[in-house]
Amino acid sequence: MRSLPHAADWWTIPTGPRNTITDITGVAVGHATLTEGTARTGVTALLPHGDDLFRLRPPAGVAVLNGFGKSLGLVQVAELGEIETPVLLTNTFGVHACAEALIRSAIRANPAIGRGDSTVNPLVFECNDGRINDIQAMAVDTALAMSAIENADVEFAQGTIGAGTGMSTFGLAGGIGSASRRVALRGGASFTLGTLVLSNFGKASHLRVFGRKVGGDSSTAPADKGSIIVIFATDAPMESRQLTRLARRAGAGLGRLGSHFGHGSGDIALAFSTANMRDMQAKAETLPATRLAERSMDAFFEATVEATEEAVLNALWNAETIEGYSGRRLKTLRDILPEAGG
Repeated sequence: MRSLPHAADWWTIPTGPRNTITDITGVAVGHATLTEGTARTGVTALLPHGDDLFRLRPPAGVAVLNGFGKSLGLVQVAELGEIETPVLLTNTFGVHACAEALIRSAIRANPAIGRGDSTVNPLVFECNDGRINDIQAMAVDTALAMSAIENADVEFAQGTIGAGTGMSTFGLAGGIGSASRRVALRGGASFTLGTLVLSNFGKASHLRVFGRKVGGDSSTAPADKGSIIVIFATDAPMESRQLTRLARRAGAGLGRLGSHFGHGSGDIALAFSTANMRDMQAKAETLPATRLAERSMDAFFEATVEATEEAVLNALWNAETIEGYSGRRLKTLRDILPEAGG
């Protein structure tokens, strides 16, 4: 991964060793990219842990900052406060194929799903890559989605890859980005917060890098109809209500970059914890849990803002120039800002 120059002068909270969401133990990310014919698309998979998610469910919360989107599974996450499949990211018309892959994968591991056990809630997020990818070709299929899951690892690429292949951010190439922060509490406890984004939003003139406006004039450009998906992972013992509060802070990080959540934008954040996971095979009527004190949330809110901002910049900085199916080309942040403000 390329590191954005001069970043150390801007951030105040230390990163994890990889500076990605996989700094949280157990989390893995995988990509499957398709660039054949008119396709410029793919799938990115995030696995909260390496065990059976249908049986061992992480607590989660979701925040819909602007709801112009076609994601799947959010209603149940908001209601029950947990996730039970890997999280898949893709383009708008690939949601159904990804959902089928998640359902079939869960049934293989748990044959009683829908036949004695409850059904499963596949969790799929999307952004519209139709400016670069021929989205009507509906090239994403279940095999591609399964490949992304199978490719999941602690090391993964960022930028124009997987679900981010055809995405555009502030008029530039860049889709998948990640960052992490180490959160040290006053009492001595230390935890990690990680962020993964699928970034596809913003007008060129709105972009700010390290607080400085760097975008060109886009007064004649169409309205921002892009979207962004932000996923947070932490090993801190948060319950679903706290994770929902955490997810909402994604908006502050996006605002630092120049986002205003346009009318046609789908801006959604999901947060989960690898602590206090619920074992569906446990027979007890009550379950023990440790919960983070509310007064400690501020430290995580600050880390959330920094990690979100850096994850989007990492998506832009690691992207490659891409030409769309119709001949449209997207430059990279490195093309317009070689020294990143230096």
